[in-house]
Amino acid sequence: MNKLTLLLLAFLCVFGVQAQKSFQLEDITNKGTFYARSVYGLRSMKSGASYTVLKQGQKIEQYAYATGEMEEVIFDLKALSKEDIKRIDGYQFSADERKILITTNREDIYRHSFSAEFFVYDRDKKTLEKLSEGRQQLADFSPSGEMVCFFRKNNLFVKDLKSGKETQFTFDGKYNHIINGAPDWVYEEEFSFWQAYQWSPDGKRIAYMRFDESEVKQFNMTVFKGMNPEKKANALYPENYTFKYPKAGEKNSVVSVHVYDLESKKTTTVDVGEESDQYIPRIKWTQDPKVLSLVRMNRHQNHYELLLANADNGQTNLLYEEKNKAWVDVNDDLTFLKDNKHFIVTSEKSGFNHIYLYNMDGELVRQVTKGDWEVSKYLGYDEDKKLFYYQAAAVSPLQREIYSIDIKGKKTHKLSEQEGTNSANFSKGFKYFINYYSANGVPTVVTLHNAIGKLIRTLEDNKDLKKRLQEYEIPKREFFSFETSEGVKLNAWMMKPVGFDKNKEYPALLHFYGGPGSQKVLDRYQFDWLEYLAQEGFVVVVVDNRGTGGRGEAFKKCTYMQIQNLEAIDLIETGKYMAKQSFIAADKIGVYGWSFGGQMSSLCMFRGADVFAAGIAVAPVTTYRYYDSIYSERYLRTPQENPEGYDDYAPINFADQLKGKFLLIHGTSDDNVHVQNTLELSEVLVQHNKKFEMFLYTNRNHGIYGGQTRLHLFTKMVDFLKENL
Repeated sequence: MNKLTLLLLAFLCVFGVQAQKSFQLEDITNKGTFYARSVYGLRSMKSGASYTVLKQGQKIEQYAYATGEMEEVIFDLKALSKEDIKRIDGYQFSADERKILITTNREDIYRHSFSAEFFVYDRDKKTLEKLSEGRQQLADFSPSGEMVCFFRKNNLFVKDLKSGKETQFTFDGKYNHIINGAPDWVYEEEFSFWQAYQWSPDGKRIAYMRFDESEVKQFNMTVFKGMNPEKKANALYPENYTFKYPKAGEKNSVVSVHVYDLESKKTTTVDVGEESDQYIPRIKWTQDPKVLSLVRMNRHQNHYELLLANADNGQTNLLYEEKNKAWVDVNDDLTFLKDNKHFIVTSEKSGFNHIYLYNMDGELVRQVTKGDWEVSKYLGYDEDKKLFYYQAAAVSPLQREIYSIDIKGKKTHKLSEQEGTNSANFSKGFKYFINYYSANGVPTVVTLHNAIGKLIRTLEDNKDLKKRLQEYEIPKREFFSFETSEGVKLNAWMMKPVGFDKNKEYPALLHFYGGPGSQKVLDRYQFDWLEYLAQEGFVVVVVDNRGTGGRGEAFKKCTYMQIQNLEAIDLIETGKYMAKQSFIAADKIGVYGWSFGGQMSSLCMFRGADVFAAGIAVAPVTTYRYYDSIYSERYLRTPQENPEGYDDYAPINFADQLKGKFLLIHGTSDDNVHVQNTLELSEVLVQHNKKFEMFLYTNRNHGIYGGQTRLHLFTKMVDFLKENL
């Protein structure tokens, strides 16, 4: 053997070993080895030519879009030597950008809400003043920047920044009774907003929502105090945390809308109708400072009404309405144009989500976008160029592109170039946009473009991550679709084990979320514990069942009044499809899901007991009778109206059919899907003498994270699957 051959063999051995490099769970849960960097927190300045970023919680810096060069250090915490502020958690500019509202010492409450301490920085005077004593929520500048409204102890206050005078203008706020200016738990969670007040465009009025939750039943959670490090002793008695949580069919908060006039100090009540058992999921000022809009929905959430209210007397009239056999989704796409003659909404009424233009008499001007595809996100309207911008799944439900279209709906321009998943963040004035792109196996690439899509420069290419990925033998996600016995086409992807041998049989795991409008099967970069399972010898399949998004209203809403049923049928069919593959061991197929997915993995283990050998359910809803009113009733109506929809498909009512190995996991402080779901299911399993495992994470919420929790959780699940499959 000559020297050249020896060198070649040595070269191949070295690089062959590198290609076989394996990774550990810690790389995913703790180290972020395969985490794709991105560009976060960019805020466009009103000029549209510059943006700001927060650096290490200490500085706010301004950069030019065109060149990327830093133009100015707007705020430097260290230079001020303010002892009250250790770190900037967030910031907000006044409309003229001469003042900055600094958020610090943030403490999360629920999914969106938090309390904090706020400071006002005057860029001209170089002064930093505390907004108020104690902790506040929802601090927001007036349009002039001379006042700040904020929420504290369920009431609203206004601070005059010139005089320093603080004025309280609601007084009946009380924990677990009355909330002024912030949503209750269920509105925050299910209507996805956290500020329930708004300044009028001229800054003379504040419209706010009042939640009377005094008749809403409360839920109790035990919070364990744990070890006191100084005394080296456990707290003897845990705390009892109570909050108002309306379960399906129970009483909701009574919501009213009010307008406070800062000059007269008078409050006007808006006429929202005589019905109190309804929803007011949005309020928004029009371009007219005397006209407030509000959305009113019936409890079924299938009748959407957009009302206009006179801010002086509270009288309302109907501007726009939409009815649906199933439900109408609420979003923030409603836009009142500066001409004060038109407004924009998005709707699924054509069968697919699209953009519509109306005049202020409520008359349809035109449907702007059309086709058997979805506008997945409305991105804005440039009133100067008369162009709409939006994200869509026009090429495939598995992909996302960025487009512009003229106001007449005739000229469409595709702004994104690469196939995969694109999202965009436009500057004020729509001069530039930042595109976030990734695809299957391709980490995030962040690029800056002008308004017509021309690339200006790359902000993040994840070059280091791409190089790092080449050091490992990474399992590939392969997209496919198949047809069920009912003739339903389902989209899915599959990962085969590292070193896959088509002549071998492998254990397999089916994963899903499956909730209304959601999507797991997307052409984007992902790297999580499923890759680790494939490395460890599992075939992994992820599927989107009926009820998921990207494929139009009919596919999404076919589960109405029987949620959990068609989804379970599709997932069991997927398990059967997997069992037919020659390389999958038919007797070693498992399922895993979290939240909505947790209830579906439970149903797979019960209704599909002959298909699945092992299953994991994390934070599952085991019956919608235990879940909140807005979500449950949107898809099932109330238990009083549709008891069969609640009971005929609930996992808790199929527990007697369990055959395989089953692992239940839940956080004891889950304010969303209460641990009650898991504990009640476990009791039913016990009464049917079914063997199963259960693991609870102390004081963890729905996300189950903090400290070493994620590593412990995924290690637990991997070990369970290895032992039982």
